[in-house]
Amino acid sequence: MTAADRFVERVDALVTERPAAVIAVFLLVSVVAVGGLAGITTSAGADQFTQDIPAQRALDDIDEEFETSIGGSATSAQLIVTDGNVLSRSTLIRVLETQDRLESRSTLRVRSTSSHADAIAQRLDPSAETPGERRDAVAAATPSELRAAIADADAAGAVAPQVSVDYNPTAQQAGATIVGITYDLPDAATTARVTELQTQSVGVVDSVPGNEAGENAILFGDGILQSEITALLTDTAIIVFPAALLLILGFLVFAYRDPIDMAIGLVALLMSLLWTFGFMGYARIPFSDSLITVFPLLLAVGIDFGIHIVNRYREERGEGLGIAAAMRTTTDQLLIAFLLVTITTVFGLASNVVSPFEPNRDFGLVAAAGIVFTLAVFGVFLPAAKVLVDRRRERLPIPEFGTTALGSGGSRLGRVLHVGVDLSRVAPVAVVALLLVAGAAGGAYGTGVNTEFSEEAFFPDEDRLETYSNLPEPLAPTDYTFLRVLTLFEEEFERSFVGSVTLYVDQSVRDDDALELIDRTTRNPPDTFETTDERRADATSVVTVIEDRAERDPEFAALVDRNDRLGTGVPDRNVDEVYDALLDSPARGQARGYLAADRGSARIDYAIRPGVDNSEAVADVRELAERTPLEAVPTGDLVVNEAVIDRLTASAIRSLIAAFVLTAVFLALSYAYLEGKAVYGLLNLVPVLVTVGLLVGSMRLFSIPLTPINAPILSVSIGLGVDYTVHFVHRFVDEFKAGLSVDEALDVTIAGTGGALTGSMLTTVCGLGVLWLAVIPLLRDFGVLLALGVLYAYLCSILLVPSLVVVWGRYGDRVGLGLGDGLRAESADRAD
Repeated sequence: MTAADRFVERVDALVTERPAAVIAVFLLVSVVAVGGLAGITTSAGADQFTQDIPAQRALDDIDEEFETSIGGSATSAQLIVTDGNVLSRSTLIRVLETQDRLESRSTLRVRSTSSHADAIAQRLDPSAETPGERRDAVAAATPSELRAAIADADAAGAVAPQVSVDYNPTAQQAGATIVGITYDLPDAATTARVTELQTQSVGVVDSVPGNEAGENAILFGDGILQSEITALLTDTAIIVFPAALLLILGFLVFAYRDPIDMAIGLVALLMSLLWTFGFMGYARIPFSDSLITVFPLLLAVGIDFGIHIVNRYREERGEGLGIAAAMRTTTDQLLIAFLLVTITTVFGLASNVVSPFEPNRDFGLVAAAGIVFTLAVFGVFLPAAKVLVDRRRERLPIPEFGTTALGSGGSRLGRVLHVGVDLSRVAPVAVVALLLVAGAAGGAYGTGVNTEFSEEAFFPDEDRLETYSNLPEPLAPTDYTFLRVLTLFEEEFERSFVGSVTLYVDQSVRDDDALELIDRTTRNPPDTFETTDERRADATSVVTVIEDRAERDPEFAALVDRNDRLGTGVPDRNVDEVYDALLDSPARGQARGYLAADRGSARIDYAIRPGVDNSEAVADVRELAERTPLEAVPTGDLVVNEAVIDRLTASAIRSLIAAFVLTAVFLALSYAYLEGKAVYGLLNLVPVLVTVGLLVGSMRLFSIPLTPINAPILSVSIGLGVDYTVHFVHRFVDEFKAGLSVDEALDVTIAGTGGALTGSMLTTVCGLGVLWLAVIPLLRDFGVLLALGVLYAYLCSILLVPSLVVVWGRYGDRVGLGLGDGLRAESADRAD
């Protein structure tokens, strides 16, 4: 007797002889798991995937060292004020009053605020130091004084950068403006603390007469974004989970056809999820976007295991066996199959541990642990509960409901399921060839699948949100501020997460040639960059700030000329003196956006041509960084996103290869050990390859891009595919070993296992596919892919495996890898 046989015998004894003790132990562990729930935290958004990327580190340095940022510091916020004219006296007073209340409320810990109204008020009263004093200066100014102050501030470049693109300097009108808010907090401040302060700030903004928070005065920052994304996860769960529950319950009724059996199955499902949640809490793994998909996956595997146990048990009971004998026969066969499925699925999931993204590593770890818990619950607890309940049924007058196995006898389902076996008798070679070609074609077609990563990818579908807003509470989703902010940024300020790339100059720029070197990076630009009339890149840097100031200030222009030995218009000596003069001028704010306070770094922004492919623009700025003698790091949201995509593609391929190799080796060794034939393990892999090929092809066909959230689907699809084929092949091998012919073994397998596979497929496809209702597009796509993966795995097991077995049986012996007359003779000898 092998170690596997001894393990199964021990489980058999526990399940059939001491079921009450088994149930008590599992309930005790569940109580312990409840203690871990309190330790669960949340983590959401794109920041999870950008850690440890050089471009992101440079972006963080820019946020810290310069007074204008690209990504937005976690300890800052923006207040978008809209009005008929944000340059009118009333709106200027309203903006300054808002700044005054924000800075005056000590509990908010607002270090400073800035706006176009500040610059205008300072020209009216240079001695005004606080927003309140500047508000009074604006209120006291005559109309002509106010117009002159606005014109002066505009000439200094202090108005246009902070108001909307509809700004008309002649009419002195603009429809929107941005007020910058900086909090006196360390960069390492917790998200909860930042969220708390920014939420309190919204209340202060709303207290100002004329302000309507969320309407004409929208405060937005990293804390609010994170809280809204967390709310988005909650809204998704509120919509998806009830729908999934209803669908799963409906199909479980079809699969079990017995309320008591279904109740046992549901308790087992809930126990698996509870153990997994508890594990997350104890392991301090935060609940993120990626982990939402773990639980439908566990439901899929748990439902599959539960239906197989009950269906096979009913088969044996239908043959006249008693409760204990029927359950022993059931677990004797299925525990090994479950073990194979679990280990191969764990390989597919654990392969994500090599991912460069922490959320994907967490996904692999949590899902792998959850699958192991599912094996324990459904392989031990559910059989024990079934034995205990059925023994009570025999003693008490409890009526029996559906007790026949799915697909058995001459049922309609049984006849439909037999199509694959019928085809294996008519044209097995054609079936195998057709499906192999389909899988290969799908895989080849799928090599062109798009990859995508951006902050917007985590945002909900606005059309779907509008539809869901008509639902009653609590199903109606939250009114998300960030969607309105994105629209304002893009429409009113022509700002988005892409459209430009940046070079972060990570070296001192105080040397004589520093400005010349910065200027040279704009010469002979690549085709992806916007250009000026002088055939230079449309770039913004401290050089362009100096040039702009020189055009407005003759005295500063003279200083530049004195220190421009080459006559290029760019100072090439005494650059510190030029910096001092620049920072003492009204252009100080602009200069500090491109020159660090210690002058130890600088920043250059390049505009990208509309319609240019992101990857081409990023490739060009990376080449520029390598070519320049400056120590420069390419960065910006576009560059960060492309770096994530590069890692994403490599990670998905690496995980897929790792999962396939580990699964192939394990199955071959397992069947060689258990059955003496490694070829049975290889038979399991062919349908899996077809499943993966069809799934990749479907991604491109349905325009579903590869993203950080669905990247694990390729490796997970191996585990899902093996789940279905292992059940089929393992049952076939058992029947074949018992002395049946290939055709007879296939008949018995499809009649018994085929029904369980069908019930499992219907339940899991609908349970996973319900993620299509999610308001987050990434989760919606992942649900669709998981459902397709299960469907393809099922179809391959029902249609391809019978023909594959027949073809292998016919031609495998010629190369010494057949199903084996030796195996048949060996089983016959054992029977004698």
